[in-house]
Amino acid sequence: MNLDEKFAYMATGQPYRDTDSELTALRDQATLTTNAVNATADPETKEALLRQLIGSAGHKPFVNPNFRVEFGRNIHLGDDFYANYDCVMLDGAPITIGSQVLLGPKVGLYTSNHLFDATERIKGGCIARPITIGDGCWLAANVTVLPGVTIGANTIIGGGSVVTHDIPANVIAAGNPCQVIRPITAADRTGYTGEQFELA
Repeated sequence: MNLDEKFAYMATGQPYRDTDSELTALRDQATLTTNAVNATADPETKEALLRQLIGSAGHKPFVNPNFRVEFGRNIHLGDDFYANYDCVMLDGAPITIGSQVLLGPKVGLYTSNHLFDATERIKGGCIARPITIGDGCWLAANVTVLPGVTIGANTIIGGGSVVTHDIPANVIAAGNPCQVIRPITAADRTGYTGEQFELA
């Protein structure tokens, strides 16, 4: 089974051997590339390295150090993606992120999970399920998103939340486990236009 076939199999949610030599080599390469991404402050160099690392990205993706991935190839970003410091994405299954998404410091997106049976786990058994984040979302600091979760467009996930199940669009949600608190409404608008730094 070649590497593409292995990733296609992993995407089915069936158990796979996490210690496979090709997967290990790809993790090692991803570590070297993320080291280079994290070491440069030049935006053009950072973007070029990021595009080498991940599956796809739209307009102007940006990550602060220390950005980490498991493989990289299963990560797909929309336009104007921004990840603050210490973001981790374990992409055994696809991670698909829409446009204008903000990730706060220490956000973790984890598609992979070790098997529950100790004997199977010791043999390297894992499963992976995809994570999808819609356009316009903001995940605040220290949010953890677990395997198989979809977060709808424009939703805000409060700091420190652990997202264990799907969250709908256009809501504020928080907690462990994360729960919907309320919808986002017109009352949340402040009148900000993007020009308020102009001092009188």
